[in-house]
This record gives sequence, structure tokens and C-alpha cells, in this order.
Amino acid sequence: MSQDIINEVYFLGGSLLMGIVITFAYDFILIGRRIVRHSLFFISFEDFFFWVACAIVVFYMLYKENNGVLRWFAVLGAAIGMALYKKAVGNRFVKMVAILIQKEIYLLRKIAGIVFWPFGFVIKKGMAFLHFLGRKEKRFLKYMKKKLTGLRKALRIVRYKH
Repeated sequence: MSQDIINEVYFLGGSLLMGIVITFAYDFILIGRRIVRHSLFFISFEDFFFWVACAIVVFYMLYKENNGVLRWFAVLGAAIGMALYKKAVGNRFVKMVAILIQKEIYLLRKIAGIVFWPFGFVIKKGMAFLHFLGRKEKRFLKYMKKKLTGLRKALRIVRYKH
């Protein structure tokens, strides 16, 4: 085979590989969306910047490998690479990694709950004690107000009698 054809085959292989890498990278965005729910605005925001970055990478590859000429077989190669990856790995990879990360988060929360339980217990008991003191203080202030009001009335009576 001629060297030109071999170079075109390498270019097609690079396009296939680029499609696989782009889809693999997008899977991490999908994993993040499974772990943390996103609003439609943030999904659109992520997608916009991801595909702008992909367009820059694709343009750079076309510029470097093919002098900036858009070759439809390169686009077709990237699309085939994306489809092959999605068919072979795609959704199972996203589901499996998301489940593993969610289980790790659950485990870390349990460990943190066990480690920080004494602090929570002390804070809960301290808050209950402060609440108890607040009720006692309220009763004491009510009692003192009643006594001082009585004392004030008694002083008024004594003052007006003399």
C-alpha cells in the first residue's frame, strides 16, 4: 500500500479513538449527574462547555493531522467510535461506576456518623440542658417580676401613707 493510504488509515483510526475518548469523557459527566441531581440549566451549561471543548479538540486534530481540511470520513470515524463505545461499554460503565461511588459515599457517611456521634450526643445533651435552663430562667424571671411588682406596690403604699 502507498504511504498516503496508510496515513489515511491512521487518521481514520485516530478519529475512531477520538470518538471513543470523547464519549468516555462524557460518561464522567453522566456519572456526576447520577450522583448529584442537576437542574436543566446546569445540564445545558455542562453540555455546552463540554461540546465546545470537544469542538476545539477536534479542530486541533484536523488542523494538525489534515491541515484544517474537514474530511467527512473523520467525522464519520468519530461518530462510529462513539457508537461502538456506547454499544460495548457505555451505559453499563456509567451505571456501575455511579453505584460504586454512591456506595462509597454511603459508607463514608456511616463512618463519619460513627466517628462524630459522641460530638452530636454532647451537643444534643448540651442543647437540652440549655433549653432546661431557659425554662427555669423564664420561671425565675416571672417570679421575680411578680415579687418586684408586689414590692413596688408596697413601697407606693408606704410612700403615700407618710
